[in-house]
Amino acid sequence: MKGRGTATAGSYAYDGGALVTGWHAHEVHQIEYAIGGVVEVETPAGHYLVPPQQAIWLPAGLEHDTHLNGDVTTLSVLFDPGLIAGHRDRARILAVSPLMREMLLHSLRWPLADSAADPRAERFFLALADVVVDALAAETPLLLPTSDDPLVSSAMRYTRDHLATITIEEVSRHVAVSERTLRRMFTGAVGLSWREYLTSARMLRAMTLLATRGQSVSSTAAAVGFDSQGSFTRAFTQFSGETPSSYRSRVRQNDEPDH
Repeated sequence: MKGRGTATAGSYAYDGGALVTGWHAHEVHQIEYAIGGVVEVETPAGHYLVPPQQAIWLPAGLEHDTHLNGDVTTLSVLFDPGLIAGHRDRARILAVSPLMREMLLHSLRWPLADSAADPRAERFFLALADVVVDALAAETPLLLPTSDDPLVSSAMRYTRDHLATITIEEVSRHVAVSERTLRRMFTGAVGLSWREYLTSARMLRAMTLLATRGQSVSSTAAAVGFDSQGSFTRAFTQFSGETPSSYRSRVRQNDEPDH
């Protein structure tokens, strides 16, 4: 790819099973749009969850490790760094507007290898870049902190993997330290308590689940460790500013009806 005014971008799609990319970086900017399935991306600054119908911005040069969990469908657009200025410091989760969604899907007509040969591709990706810039200005803070401390990192991972039933006693046994030590190390490493981390992890996982076809509010509540739908609704509303049902309807407004 070249700079602004020539070939500027291209797209590719992934539709398959679980995939772990390993740590890597691109020389180009990447937008990865989660059409279906669960996408998780880890960077040195945080652990990001990408619910279906949302996207993640990965600027050129950013080291990251992407996990595609289960049956996943994603769409990526790669932009020459000269096309989108700024926003190079970190990853961002983007709420995908109906316009942006349709443009991302339309970009599939120009795979990476073919975009330079079609002058229409240049005009299209210039317009899409402007839409992406607007979305970057209104990012969605869907990330969890990470830690360089191996013990704290292991505790985080174990917590995320057992959201339905996890207790701090179980985490302490897993990392072989006392609860008091774990609480102190956790707060010192990431600036929030283990309980606060657990709440954020549960809410982000719930947002991903609620965007999945066929997933009810009650089953989501159980999946992330709540005994009652009412307590889950209160926690989710406090975290996101809207009820689980409202969020579910909004992010799935472009889906086909459930059958």
